[in-house]
Amino acid sequence: MGSISFQSVDKVFGGSVKALDDINLEIADKEFVAIVGPSGCGKTTCLRMVAGFEAASSGTVSVNGRPVTSPGPDRAVVFQQFALFPWKTVRENIDLGLRNKNLAIGERSELIAGALKLMNLESHADAFPHQLSGGMQQRVAIARAYVLDPEVLLMDEPFGALDAQTRVVMQEELVRISRRNPRTVLFITHAVEEAVYLADRVAIMTRRPGRIKEVLDIKAVREREAWDKYPKIEDVMDLESFVHLRTHIWKSLREEKGFKDV
Repeated sequence: MGSISFQSVDKVFGGSVKALDDINLEIADKEFVAIVGPSGCGKTTCLRMVAGFEAASSGTVSVNGRPVTSPGPDRAVVFQQFALFPWKTVRENIDLGLRNKNLAIGERSELIAGALKLMNLESHADAFPHQLSGGMQQRVAIARAYVLDPEVLLMDEPFGALDAQTRVVMQEELVRISRRNPRTVLFITHAVEEAVYLADRVAIMTRRPGRIKEVLDIKAVREREAWDKYPKIEDVMDLESFVHLRTHIWKSLREEKGFKDV
């Protein structure tokens, strides 16, 4: 199980800068939720609190009904920067977290093989990071998170450093992986199209101090309109239902930035 709960969460930095105000959000087990909002609204702060890197000033952040007080093996984080060790191979980078789990070498090897297969990295297992493209490096970072079998996967703009074409490929890959091997995912992004394409629900935040302004049920629309029958992201993005959701979110974000025209 991997449910996440924000209950009346506030976050104040330096005793005077209020970053988050009364955040209330429930994320069910194996649900994929994306958070979008203006720059500086506290999206990443929300993720860091679930990860155990930040503490709430008031209120409670819980995973599986247990208040988060520190990082834990039930949660894995994928950052925008790949954070791979350049002197280690793909296989060795994926193995890093497993080394702390006191597993037998044979068991670790089996888990690594599964992660390599999941991410289509089998032919690159013995390559070093500098020999890989940006998209391949991010696949390694995601494989390193998945191999730990976390209940919750926290992704902080994981495709933000990639070029546009590679980003699209990685979005399609993440959809494939999340359908095949689902996890509870909290996904932070500035890209509206990315949020609509990937998530079951999208939470829209206000400008600072960040609040949950609205939560959209994308999964209901996706299933009703049968988005999954379209193999490519560009096909989905042309659908009227997708365009409607994207426009709705953009209008909401523009309101937060103070623009009156849309």
